[in-house]
Amino acid sequence: MSNGITFDPEAIRALAQILKDTDLTEIELVEKDSRIRVARSHPPAALAPQGPPMAWPAGMMAAPAMAAAAPLAVAAPVALAAEPDALDPKHPGLVTSPMVGVAYLSPEPGAAPFITLGGKVAQGQTVLLIEAMKTFNQIKAPKAGTVTRILIETGTPVEYGEPLLVIE
Repeated sequence: MSNGITFDPEAIRALAQILKDTDLTEIELVEKDSRIRVARSHPPAALAPQGPPMAWPAGMMAAPAMAAAAPLAVAAPVALAAEPDALDPKHPGLVTSPMVGVAYLSPEPGAAPFITLGGKVAQGQTVLLIEAMKTFNQIKAPKAGTVTRILIETGTPVEYGEPLLVIE
């Protein structure tokens, strides 16, 4: 490197392994005048998930199921929209993440998802969970309508303000 800063190749390999093990896309370490950023791109998301949903982290408890939740539409595979960046951030039906955490589309592993593409939702109905600091937070539909886009998968890390789904 031309600036005289050297990095330990083993540290970089360890960071890359952390990315692989945790399914993160990017990790960065900053220490004094040094900065290491390791990033990778995910393969394109499948239009319909295959097999059982991603397992939840060990030791975490699922949020209690909603007792009086509106019935789900006829079970259909969850489909993901391919272009979340093409959304207008002021779209009236856009549901964004209110926090940083990990999103889950069902109340527990193996359970039916809260929402399906094309399914109807009622205002205030739980549409997904975001786990933050070992607490599962229910994300509610801000309005009644039809789910037209689901922009995340179960187990996806999300950031504050990130688009999650669209309700028309």
